[in-house]
This record gives sequence, structure tokens and C-alpha cells, in this order.
Amino acid sequence: MLIDASYTVPITKVTQGVDDACADDAVATEEPLEIRLTYGPVHNRQTQNVAVTMRTPGHDAELAVGFLFTEGIIKNQEDVLTAQHAFIACAENRENVISIELQPYVVPSLGKADRNFYTTSSCGVCGKSSISAIRTVSAYAGTSAHEFSIEADTLYQLPYTLRHHQEVFDSTGGLHASALFTSDGQLLELREDVGRHNALDKLIGASLNKKWLPIADKVLLLSGRISFELVQKAAMAGISIIAAIGAPSSLAVQLAQDFNITLVGFLRQQRFNIYTAAHRIKTAL
Repeated sequence: MLIDASYTVPITKVTQGVDDACADDAVATEEPLEIRLTYGPVHNRQTQNVAVTMRTPGHDAELAVGFLFTEGIIKNQEDVLTAQHAFIACAENRENVISIELQPYVVPSLGKADRNFYTTSSCGVCGKSSISAIRTVSAYAGTSAHEFSIEADTLYQLPYTLRHHQEVFDSTGGLHASALFTSDGQLLELREDVGRHNALDKLIGASLNKKWLPIADKVLLLSGRISFELVQKAAMAGISIIAAIGAPSSLAVQLAQDFNITLVGFLRQQRFNIYTAAHRIKTAL
């Protein structure tokens, strides 16, 4: 049975300290997703539990494949043989286990995923043993499109387009979003999740399926703040422009500089800040 992205709970509304009414409210679903990886030659296949992340159900295969790619465990979509919910004895938990089977010739780089088994939905870096373990080398480092750019007037409109298409957020108010846009502001793909890094992994997983990588000619828009790990995941996918409604962290700015990524923060109410590689944003003189 599929798990809905939101469900309804009974609440008591309070206005100015007084119980106003009893009502129902939609909240974002948060469920664990166990990612299992099967790999090895045909005569010696083995299965390993890679991670458990708290996520909003939906696009689970994209989330798992995106996670494996942005962690450097797999190199491309062709490494994946199948990606589907696992067949387990407890049928009611089947939708919370995703099984990724790799091609027999693929040797996954499991040493690059130096995580504890459990990862929270809000902090994908939790469990990393050191910051050096996070600095996964991107196959697209130095290949970002210098000629790709976007007009400031187009950039202003992206948050409005994003909100208009956030279906689950409209009912719950509790999800992060990651989206890809063209230089003229056309929305290409959007993913939502209770976790910032999950939303981006889903988006990158979808992009892998569409064979869009490297994503050097599209703008990544994030609905919240810009953390180090989100820039790292974007760098892995070859993204050259990241814009966000929230603020970047110091490490996010440093990593964007390292990868020559244009980083835009506080994109709202007809204004924004450019932190790195400003040449890709066309502003009025």
C-alpha cells in the first residue's frame, strides 16, 4: 500500500490564547526509508544496507539513486540495473525499503559514504566522520558552463513559480523543495520532501533518469537555506547556478567558490545577494 505524502490530524485552533475551534489539519508525512544496495558479480551477489533517511514518501527510487550518485557510490544511471521497493516479509513496511541493484560489472565506492547507518532528514551530513569525507570529487569539476547565464528579472520570478507548483506544501506548509529552471524561467522539474537534501537527491535522481547530467545549463532553486551538503550535491551534478530563498552558510560559499558555482541567496521580494561567480547573473547597469 502506497504511503501518502500528507495525512490529516485533529487539532485545536487557538486564537489570542482562547480555544477557537476543533478542526482537521494536513501535515507532511515523515517516514523512514531504508536504502539497500545489491552488487557484485553474478556468481557472488551481496546486499548491504547503505542508509536510512527520514523522508516524505514519493519518488523513492529517484531519492535512492540520487543519494548513491551524490555520495559518489555510483558514477551514472547506467550503473543501476533495477531500483524498486523491496519485497520483504512485512508487507506493510515494503514501501519504506528501496532496493537498488547494480550491474554485475559495477564496483560501488562504498568507502566514500562514511556515514552512520541512520541519517536525519534535515542534516545529510550527520554521521560523517570528518569534513574531508564530505568533499566527494565531482566528475564534472571545472566543466561548468561559463556562458550560461540568467537575467535578474527572470530570477526574481522563480520563487513565485516554485510556490505555485508546490502541491504538498500548499496543504501542509511543511516541505522543502528543489527545482530546475531554464534560463528563461521555465520550470523543468520539481521535487518536495521534508528534508532539504532528500528533495535535492530526488531532483538529481530524476535528472539522471532523463540523462540531463551535467546540469550546467539550468538553474537550481532551493526553497530554504543553502548548506554545504546541498552545494556538494549540486557540484556532483555539474550545476553552475544555485539560487535559494534563504541564506548560505560560510562553507557553502567556500565550496561554491571552489567549484566556480554561482551562488545566489535571499531571493525574494525582488532582491537577492550574489555570493560567488557573479558573471552568470545579468543585472541592469
